[in-house]
Amino acid sequence: MAKGVTDQFSVTSFHLDETLDVLTYLPPHYATENRYPMIIAQDGKDFFQLGRVVRILDELILTGQIEPVLFFGIPYQNVADRYQKYHPAGEKNEAYIQFLYEELLPVIEGKFSVASGGQNRALAGDSLAATVSFMTTLTVPKIFSKVLLFSPYVDDQVLAEARSFQDWNDLTIYHVVGLEERNVKLSSGGVMDFLAENRRLKNIIPNHVKRYFYEEFSGDHTWKYWQKDLPRAFTYLFPKI
Repeated sequence: MAKGVTDQFSVTSFHLDETLDVLTYLPPHYATENRYPMIIAQDGKDFFQLGRVVRILDELILTGQIEPVLFFGIPYQNVADRYQKYHPAGEKNEAYIQFLYEELLPVIEGKFSVASGGQNRALAGDSLAATVSFMTTLTVPKIFSKVLLFSPYVDDQVLAEARSFQDWNDLTIYHVVGLEERNVKLSSGGVMDFLAENRRLKNIIPNHVKRYFYEEFSGDHTWKYWQKDLPRAFTYLFPKI
């Protein structure tokens, strides 16, 4: 059976003043004469290792459940680095968002055979990684029009950005949170009721939005549950037409 190919490359960022590694997955039968949609995941190593995305994507693509997609994962260096880049109050948060669309995206377009347009580009993440993915989508909805949110961290700044956003029907959003996420320990200290905050975010997103999937699953704030949900999430974002 054909399999996808994994590799990695590096991108030097002016905005972040560092060089970042990017993990890559190319689908089975990848051919440069075709143009493919893409997914860029924050917490990238977790998606590859804990999410087991290679096996999942291979199966979904080869069985005709989703369009062949390219998957890119950006690892974080450590907990402090993750907070600085992903948290809305992080000192590198704005620079990281700019890196995604001003630096990383052009490199991907130069190296790989990818389709143009926001509906062919998705961002993905879990917890804080979902937060920065969501905030990037709100910042440049025409560039990244699809987003996968596994239990995003939600605070007043995220809610304020969501309230001021207007172009909801440009987006495709997959959003889940666990019923057992009432007392999630934060890396910065303290605990948060992720379920309540995600419900607040859901209530801001207008009811008329056509491509918004929301569900509360039976589980907690761990990859044990997010991993099982990846096939449905990928199928929602890029179904085989």
